Amino acid sequence: MVTNGEDLRGPQNQFRFEVTHNTIQLQELVSSSTLEEAGKVGVAGRLLAIRDQGGIIFGDLHDQSGSIQIVAEEGKTAELESFRKHNVGDWVGVTGRLGLSRRNEPSVFLDDWRTLAKTEIPFPDLHSGINNPEIKARQRYLDLAINSESIERFKKRSQIVSYIRKFLESQDFLEVETPILQTLHGGATAKPFTTYHNALNTELYLRIAPELYLKRLVVGGLTRVFEIGKNFRNEGMSPRHNPEFTMMEVYAAYWDASKQMELTENLVAGAAQEIHGTKVIINDGREIDLTPPWPRKTMDELITQVVGRNVSLDTPYEELARMCEDHGVKVESSYGPGKLLLELYEALIEKDLWGPIFVTDYPTEVSPLARDHRSRPGYTERFEGIVAGRELCNGFSELNNPRIQYERFRDQERASEHDDETMPMDHDYIRALQYGMPPTAGLGIGVDRLVMLLTNTQSIRDVILFPTLKADGYKTKY
Repeated sequence: MVTNGEDLRGPQNQFRFEVTHNTIQLQELVSSSTLEEAGKVGVAGRLLAIRDQGGIIFGDLHDQSGSIQIVAEEGKTAELESFRKHNVGDWVGVTGRLGLSRRNEPSVFLDDWRTLAKTEIPFPDLHSGINNPEIKARQRYLDLAINSESIERFKKRSQIVSYIRKFLESQDFLEVETPILQTLHGGATAKPFTTYHNALNTELYLRIAPELYLKRLVVGGLTRVFEIGKNFRNEGMSPRHNPEFTMMEVYAAYWDASKQMELTENLVAGAAQEIHGTKVIINDGREIDLTPPWPRKTMDELITQVVGRNVSLDTPYEELARMCEDHGVKVESSYGPGKLLLELYEALIEKDLWGPIFVTDYPTEVSPLARDHRSRPGYTERFEGIVAGRELCNGFSELNNPRIQYERFRDQERASEHDDETMPMDHDYIRALQYGMPPTAGLGIGVDRLVMLLTNTQSIRDVILFPTLKADGYKTKY
């Protein structure tokens, strides 16, 4: 049907299409034996296979939910010859009767159809898929169109984030939003991205963590808060690190680190149950039982087990430095004993902790925002949750003494001469603490790493829809 040289079925004439069901709903209608009730159905998606047998054409129509076979027949489908001109990758909308093919395949038998969009670039072979990780990350639209496992992974990511919200809201936590553009970068030790605001004539930073703003809210009386959002750190990239990543941080007044560990293990185990129907998962070919309670061991205990002698902050500095050198750990002149302990732990222990396990009692030197341990001088009530050899979360009893926090910031300023990842002095945050913050515990969970854990994924690029990549220089040619 042509008017003024234009095909009325062509995509240039299509502004909408009435979809009555998605493909999974159609599959369910077939299996529930209610075909008569379905009547005429309308479904739209991308055509990812075409099998032309002359008087009858079979196709596989894919949408966000799944796929279904479509059947166009001579004498029953409008303009079959025009339909025959479709290419793999075209978007089409079809209407027709739901039924079973001769091979009992759930199918939509077409009465009518519309072309909704044409592909101008040949699609990859559907059976081979896209195996090149660079193409999958750079052209995510193509990865999602071809690889059903990628769609399922990102659906699971959405389910996990939804579960986190439901879990925290069920315990009376309030979701909030704090600034991404900040005049000071704080809440973590990391190098920030810097930008400039012309109207304010001031330098700003993309946040490296929301922590200090969330604790300001606790001071203000919002005693249970959480935020799920983007953080940015100007650091190297690896299978576990992307400069732009998603964190969930939660703060609860009247709690301590022990209570946050309970929340962590219940949240993670509950998310596994939600996604997989079990708390026992497989990651990288190995089983992990996430059922609470998780074991807890101090950093000192773990190092002592590996090196074969008692190690702690009481160990002479020279001996700690020698241990680091013996194990290939670089020692900087600015490192104190607490930093040496952390370096030993990260080099010798963390990657081999399959877990889940809480590593506790981090030295004060490497924990500037954590509260001093109630019974171990030189240590803090800080923990990290380690699963599958990766840090999944970090939490602690929060330092709420403004004078001590001021001195910790001063120590960070002095260390900044040797380390560009230290935190600056935040006078407004000190002022907030001077108004009084009740005993509080905080927790940060890397959402990307949690998704990696629960989807058996080994690269962070595979759980971020659009990971940070260097521009490839591609230019459109028309």
